[in-house]
Amino acid sequence: MKKIFLFAFTVLALNACNSGKDDTTMDASVIETDGAVKEPAFDFNGVTAWDFGKITEGERVEHTIKFKNTGKANLVIASCTSSCGCTIPDWPKEAIAPGGSGEIKVEFNSSGKSDMVTKDITIMANTNPVKTVLQIKVFVDKKTAE
Repeated sequence: MKKIFLFAFTVLALNACNSGKDDTTMDASVIETDGAVKEPAFDFNGVTAWDFGKITEGERVEHTIKFKNTGKANLVIASCTSSCGCTIPDWPKEAIAPGGSGEIKVEFNSSGKSDMVTKDITIMANTNPVKTVLQIKVFVDKKTAE
């Protein structure tokens, strides 16, 4: 009876320890035999902000932000969101292998906007840190009535 109780307790304890984890976890880090951590890393080649310049209200503009995984593990972007519905990011849904490249396309709709507009694009990935913020800015000239 003691063995059955001990076995059941062990199974419950192990399940409780693993209850917060699932196979979709973003942690793709791997410990190498020398103790070093292999993890992915973004390299935007120094460009984490983009200025569209001056446009007229109602125009839609887009820009592609290129990056490389300079880390030692697959890079997985879980989400890419903007600070406003007027800015739509599109990102790779598949893993980017070490040394591989990817693109994040950002479209901005200037309808209803005027003057200087700045929007953040927040990337959640299995990098360290987990959150990376890119930025776009644009000066929107208000349409004049004809």
